[in-house]
Amino acid sequence: MLLLGIDIGTSSVKVSIIDADPQQIITSAQYPDEESPIIALQLGWAEQSPDMWWEQTLQALSRCHSTGKYNPADIAAIGIAYQMHGLVLVDKNQQVLRNSIIWCDSRAVEYGDKAFDAIGHETCLSHMLNSPGNFTASKLAWVKENEPEIYARIDKIMLPGDFIAMKLTGEITTSESALSEGIFFDFKNNAISEHVTGYYGFNSSLFPPVRPVFSSHGNVRESVAKIMRLKAGIPVTYKAGDQPNNALSLNVLNPGEVAATAGTSGVIYGVSDQLGFDPQSRVNTFAHVNYTHNLKRLGVLLCINGTGSLYRWTKNLFGAAVNYTQMNDEAGTVPLGSDGLRILPFGNGAERMLNNKLVGVHLHHIDLNQHTRAHIFRAVQEGIACAFRYGLDIMRENGMNPTIIRAGKSNLFLSRLFTETFVNVTGVPVELYKNDGSAGAALGAGIGAGIFASPAEAFSNMKPIDLVEPVSKSMEPVYGEWKALLDRELLIN
Repeated sequence: MLLLGIDIGTSSVKVSIIDADPQQIITSAQYPDEESPIIALQLGWAEQSPDMWWEQTLQALSRCHSTGKYNPADIAAIGIAYQMHGLVLVDKNQQVLRNSIIWCDSRAVEYGDKAFDAIGHETCLSHMLNSPGNFTASKLAWVKENEPEIYARIDKIMLPGDFIAMKLTGEITTSESALSEGIFFDFKNNAISEHVTGYYGFNSSLFPPVRPVFSSHGNVRESVAKIMRLKAGIPVTYKAGDQPNNALSLNVLNPGEVAATAGTSGVIYGVSDQLGFDPQSRVNTFAHVNYTHNLKRLGVLLCINGTGSLYRWTKNLFGAAVNYTQMNDEAGTVPLGSDGLRILPFGNGAERMLNNKLVGVHLHHIDLNQHTRAHIFRAVQEGIACAFRYGLDIMRENGMNPTIIRAGKSNLFLSRLFTETFVNVTGVPVELYKNDGSAGAALGAGIGAGIFASPAEAFSNMKPIDLVEPVSKSMEPVYGEWKALLDRELLIN
């Protein structure tokens, strides 16, 4: 029996076909080959076209089909993972009303700050476990005030994965996990937050029906099935944001378990059974994929907006002749500490862990007679690892003290240098797995469809491929200098 997983990323869409019995990937494909554009009409803005995501999904699936390694008619269920916090708006005919305001867009910070003060800090944190911040609810408030003609035509609001499910099935649904990531969910009352909707003036009719993450979110329409070469009626049985889904794909489902990723953004995501919150909302708490009213499973999320995106920017800066493998190799020729070069990696929008400040990327202590591009490559990796340490210390303040972190061997964790720098500066071992967001979404579909009796069964064949442990505290002086530079920038901002 086959499962289809779709991962709607910022850079591309990736699709995987999984054989459910051995839990093995038959084939995967992504589209496009180059990174998708982000539309920035103003400084700090970030938008993408939902219709672009749909076209990329079709193209990626077509690439999988073209391998001839499976019969598409054997696909039994579909799961979807997606970039979190994006706002998608459709009218009553399910037509997109504007580009999606995506996760790294900063325009709504002021709206969230005002809501936090007006609703009350204690009320927001105890009920929503977060400040409204720059999340989906605040982005919708921006549309309401600045684009009233579009707001008036909204039939339903969605997150990116909800949109792809709608295109597949014609149905629009959401989940408590999705509502919580948009700061629409009241954990005390287990309902859509009346504090948020009342303050912003949102009508409850804008929200789709709420269903469990692992459940039916509609069946593939016949017209779509023909285009995608699938059987009509296949159920969509799983939808989750990319970070809860990454945790699922690493079998991180129970209190104390922690996952990390270093793709476009960098994330540490730990599971808790406590309705806790950071008083400054620098790290955020959402309903995990297995959250229920009776069994609390919360995902505590630290996000650094510009990790892989900074490494990509650095690669592009030095031209098409350099690739990531070369960058990693060259970085390894430079001594620890990059001969004094320091980089703050915060150039992709307002950073939640820095109280929603727009700090930007900074290069410090450049020596024109000493530093080469290899120094920059290493300093970028060290700067990103230091940012992870800074955020992990905030999580530790809030009671999350991981003894081991699970990560997929992908993106920056493909670099042995980065992985070793990460574990040495954080002091936490990293267990590496062959994991993939689209594969995780496929296995999630198997759980939602009842093909697997439990998540434990879905990941029964998953084994680590490497363990990297701390061997030195030599990054401590580097981190101390890095943090002092960040503290100075925060005072200026």
